[in-house]
Amino acid sequence: MKGSKLMDFFKDGNLVIPMYFLKRYKDFDLDMNEFIFLMYLYNLGENISFDPQKYATDLNIELMTAMEYVEKLSDKKLVRVEVVKEDSGVRREVLLLDDFYRRLSLITMDEAVQEEKSNTENSNVFDVLEKEFGRKLTPMEFEISKAWLDNGISEELIKEAIKEASFSGVANLRYIDKILYEWGKNDIKTAKDVEANRAKRKKDADKNPEDVDLDIVDWNWFDE
Repeated sequence: MKGSKLMDFFKDGNLVIPMYFLKRYKDFDLDMNEFIFLMYLYNLGENISFDPQKYATDLNIELMTAMEYVEKLSDKKLVRVEVVKEDSGVRREVLLLDDFYRRLSLITMDEAVQEEKSNTENSNVFDVLEKEFGRKLTPMEFEISKAWLDNGISEELIKEAIKEASFSGVANLRYIDKILYEWGKNDIKTAKDVEANRAKRKKDADKNPEDVDLDIVDWNWFDE
């Protein structure tokens, strides 16, 4: 089959391809012909019957070529063939695009996080967190940490909380959130306030070891 056949099918206006998909097809490790074939399947709607002969006829390609495209998309975890049972009891093969939609959803979320991260003032906080965790923030972690800034907690104070968590050997977002919550209750708003609080706690601990506040250093996350 000449690759131009699928391209001609596309150019002739036989497919409706959202511009969003067209701009991102390389994110799925597809060449243009594979992408056009995937979009052809997308245009067939829900509950697609597994019928390579129909695909070949519609696209004016060889049956073997249509089956090769299905195999390639399946290997790339974008489509899968399953046997379903109708209400009448008849079984038939269907082609599902659920995995493609799932991948698209993940790409969309990641793009949204990266865009919001780049547009958020004081974004260095996110870089510090990712360096501390040794990985990218999940969308949920990003929203939680962004909420700190939105609620008026300074970047300076957040960095101090990250440092405090690191010193305690508990580098996770919930622990950092608890530290910020406790500091908020005690009107600790700057790095200077943190240092003063640390000095006071150390002094109190030296005088009365039994009175050390364990709310931060021994927080039981399993009960919360």
